[in-house]
Amino acid sequence: MEATDWAEMLLRMYLRWAERHRYGTEILDQLEGEGGGLKSATMAVEGRNAYGFLRAERGVHRLVRISPFDAQKRRHTTFALIEVLPEVEDDVEVGEIPEDELKIDTFRAQGAGGQHVNKTDSAVRITHVPTGVVAQSQNERSQHQNRELAMKILKSRLLERRLAERERERAELKGEHVEAGWGNQIRSYVLHPYQMVKDHRTNHETSDTNSVLDGDLDRFMLAELERVATEIHPEPSAA
Repeated sequence: MEATDWAEMLLRMYLRWAERHRYGTEILDQLEGEGGGLKSATMAVEGRNAYGFLRAERGVHRLVRISPFDAQKRRHTTFALIEVLPEVEDDVEVGEIPEDELKIDTFRAQGAGGQHVNKTDSAVRITHVPTGVVAQSQNERSQHQNRELAMKILKSRLLERRLAERERERAELKGEHVEAGWGNQIRSYVLHPYQMVKDHRTNHETSDTNSVLDGDLDRFMLAELERVATEIHPEPSAA
């Protein structure tokens, strides 16, 4: 329950951030937890520079609080992974994917969505066999629509994977050690024993946790974008 509640809190946070910027949003897919909350969710955000800002949010987000689901009122630490993918407008970057590289499964949709839910196998899950990358969609009314949307998400994930590989190659050439893992959270949201949101990449922090969880993320995004820009284009040393 704690993990699924944290995932739902993060989804609301990004929806509120998009609303602040008047960006369009659409929930493409979501899988509800057994006792509430969300196991996973995929949302689309449309607006000027939306991907550029949201790229700063990629990574593991850590929540520390007294769990409202713990009868003994113990403190819990929970993690959630945020992925940010560019929308693939055409096949220039990814190219056409051969059918024999795809494993396509259909299943019954879960959760709210209309009369078709749990009556027909309208939901679609596509696995790119060579990489193991998976995408699924179950919010559309027909299997055909869900397949199209899942394919679009899959191509976005493959493009993001390619971009990440390029970044790792550049980092290796620069002699940097790059390690990805759940222990490398980018940001902590501490609600007990004190109030603090801290980004571990930039050290930017605030005690106003309520406003951050309500979508006030610009200061964190800008701090991270400035850090990345400085790494790419460092200031020249004084002679």
